[in-house]
Amino acid sequence: MSLFGSNLPTEVGLKLLLVPLDSNIVIRTACCSVGIALPVYSTFKAIETRDQNEQQKWLLYWAVYGSFSVVEIFADKLISWSPLYYHLKLAFLVWLQLPTTNGAKQLYMNHLRPFFLRHQARLDQVAGWFFSEAGKFISAHQGEFQFVKSVMMKILMSVKQLVNGDGQPTTTQGRRAVTAPRDQAENSDSEDTTHGGDDGADNDDDYVSVLASS
Repeated sequence: MSLFGSNLPTEVGLKLLLVPLDSNIVIRTACCSVGIALPVYSTFKAIETRDQNEQQKWLLYWAVYGSFSVVEIFADKLISWSPLYYHLKLAFLVWLQLPTTNGAKQLYMNHLRPFFLRHQARLDQVAGWFFSEAGKFISAHQGEFQFVKSVMMKILMSVKQLVNGDGQPTTTQGRRAVTAPRDQAENSDSEDTTHGGDDGADNDDDYVSVLASS
């Protein structure tokens, strides 16, 4: 009983996170779970419950996390070689979300918000140009997109038919096994009726010939 009441799960979790693995599978999984999976679910709950405070909290988090991801892409070659990089990343993601620290709000109000306000006009021009070019590209290659869409729909339909058709051969065989004796019985009855009719005709002919001879 003392084993379950102790801090064994916490100690095991910390040891797994701090173990020097070459592939960093455990710590990367923890970063993905804490940085993406948990905030996605928390955002879902904030939207469904219509809690304005929670919605604002997670909007600020996604703004900071998106900015951090952009910086991480360009700085990956410089900082990813550090053996403690993902441990520091996990600590940073936890710091962003903790209610006691409220790191996402601090970074947004102190750094992101002033930066966006300072460069808002230029960023609006870049965003407008990007959406305009994206719309032109989609309009110019609409036929290709329709073709790819039709191919994908055919592939999905084929996969769906293949998945739904797994139980059909067994069902067809079962139906054949059930209907085969019935068909044989019906064929035998029809043959008996045919033979019976032929025998009756032969008997009538014999009776007529006997009367004629008499």
